[in-house]
Amino acid sequence: MEATRLLGSGDAPRYRTYRRRWVVLAAVCLLNCSNAMLWLTFAPVADKTASYFHISLEMVNWLSIVYLLISIPFGLVATWILDSVGLRCAVILSAWLNMTGSIVRVFSVLKFLSSGSQSYWYLFTGQCLCALAQPLIIFSPTKLAALWFPDHQRATANMMASMSNPLGILIANVLSPALLPEGKHIPLMLGVYAAPAVAACALATVGIHEKVPPMPPSASATNSTSQPFVMGLKMLLRNKPYVILAVCFGGGIGMFTCFSALLEQILCEKGYSNEFAGLNGALFTVCGLLGAFLLGLYVDRTKKFIESTKICFCLSALASIVFAVASRFRHQAIMLAVSSSLFGFFGFAIYPIAMELAVECSYPVGEGTSTGLIFVASQIEGVILMILLQALTVRVSEDISSTCVLDQDGALDWTTPVMVLAGLCSAMACFYVVFFHTDYKRLHAETNSDDLVKAEDTATADVPEA
Repeated sequence: MEATRLLGSGDAPRYRTYRRRWVVLAAVCLLNCSNAMLWLTFAPVADKTASYFHISLEMVNWLSIVYLLISIPFGLVATWILDSVGLRCAVILSAWLNMTGSIVRVFSVLKFLSSGSQSYWYLFTGQCLCALAQPLIIFSPTKLAALWFPDHQRATANMMASMSNPLGILIANVLSPALLPEGKHIPLMLGVYAAPAVAACALATVGIHEKVPPMPPSASATNSTSQPFVMGLKMLLRNKPYVILAVCFGGGIGMFTCFSALLEQILCEKGYSNEFAGLNGALFTVCGLLGAFLLGLYVDRTKKFIESTKICFCLSALASIVFAVASRFRHQAIMLAVSSSLFGFFGFAIYPIAMELAVECSYPVGEGTSTGLIFVASQIEGVILMILLQALTVRVSEDISSTCVLDQDGALDWTTPVMVLAGLCSAMACFYVVFFHTDYKRLHAETNSDDLVKAEDTATADVPEA
């Protein structure tokens, strides 16, 4: 069955929407969620993971950092696949990479396959395969929204697909500490995380049959890949508003990546438990999902992309400052929970809207290219930030109130890194508010197309019959 939206006269519809678009959306959502869960499986339980595999915390952090490193070179390949080969190929390829990576990780706890340091390299290889899947699936929401959804549903569809990623982060922050009260339960944890990856692969392989729908849902969908890949890249690099958006929003994603990956290590040194760190991560994400949902509905109705992102960016910067200060003191659980919630509410809300804004300011460049380049920029900035923040930590002697599982060198003090993170977030927000301005090129193109259709229909109706 299909729902139809008609433009023009007579019995020949110009645009149409299909109910099976929701199946495609469900596959992308589940895959995005699973990939995020696999990315941050170990971050909320970094100390127990290090103890179980007899490795350092830095090696555990590399299980997250590898996502950033691999997605930088592969991100450009992913944009080409998405805009040149098609959405179906990109989603199915990412689903199989994601599932294979999740299964390879399980090899690390099978005694007959691994021993000693070999166990870690199974984990690392599995993470690398999952990391290859990430750009393909992260870039898909704007392409999916443009190809399958009408203009009044695009921001909402993009929000649902994009926010499945932080939903996966939420699940990882809650599920990992719950599944791992002791290090010996790591085999169970790895098996549980593999299940959604297998389900996502099955749904994507069986449920997505077409590269594009038979008829487009909107005027812009007919031009979804109108520019060749290389020409599109050149147009983006010469587009000043797009470059500003890529630097600022890419930096924002990088900061959120560092926050999610390092939260447990930041808090344990001040005596906060893994469970509390997981709760903060959960609040950060749940409130972010709520903020993204509300802002997505608002922008779908008002089309105020720029105003919404500027306000939310500033408020998220203020929340990051509050968190940075509160995290340096003990017994500040309420303040940390509130600031994490607000940081997520305003920060995550920007994500799907900024992705739509990237398409608006770069149209007619393909959606995969315009969002993909921002993601590549975010990964580069994320790697730099992750390395910088870890370099700014200071070794401290063992503290009786610390809940960190300590190695032979003692715990890490994160005071300087979190202050630097808050300062960078504030600087990015100020720069974005002052310098970012653009026209909504895709919306204008659709408006002009609709006006042309109406003019043609009027002209046809006015022609006298012979």
